[in-house]
Amino acid sequence: RERVIADPFDVKTNQGPITYGKQYKKVLDYIEIGKKEGAKVLYDGSDQFGVDEKGYYVGNVIFGDVKDEMRVAKEEIFGPVMSLLRFSDYDEVIKRANATEYGLAAMVFSSNLNTVNYASRALKAGSIWVNCYGINDPSLPFGGYKHSGFGKTNSEYCLTNYLQVKAVTQLLTNDGGWY
Repeated sequence: RERVIADPFDVKTNQGPITYGKQYKKVLDYIEIGKKEGAKVLYDGSDQFGVDEKGYYVGNVIFGDVKDEMRVAKEEIFGPVMSLLRFSDYDEVIKRANATEYGLAAMVFSSNLNTVNYASRALKAGSIWVNCYGINDPSLPFGGYKHSGFGKTNSEYCLTNYLQVKAVTQLLTNDGGWY
């Protein structure tokens, strides 16, 4: 409740608006889908939903008791909606996380360095945040795996979107060699 969702140019703001009306509606639709599919609302930020001249605002929503087959677990929402799923061991959670057709980002929360290293190597996602979320540095590549986009933004890796590599081999016969 302490998180301020408001004008992104206000220094007191923690979270700005959704970028446009179509995405705002999509996020609200996903919240309703989660409820209809049986996910339990653990935190309801609907009192912070609204539209004004500066944007489309969606308060944070956290779902619990989420199952793998629910849309809020397997589709990219691109809004302040979190789905919590229970797991028994590392291998299970990695297998389930990698079973999605998307792989933009993943988060690992642990104080055990072995757990962090295992998970960050095993998860098929373009960005892995450890004990944090959404921290981006322009020197780091950003982009997903699988159906979560094509190519990378930021860093030198973004240049590969504009390049085509070509190898040309030509036999020089004047002196009989290739050199």
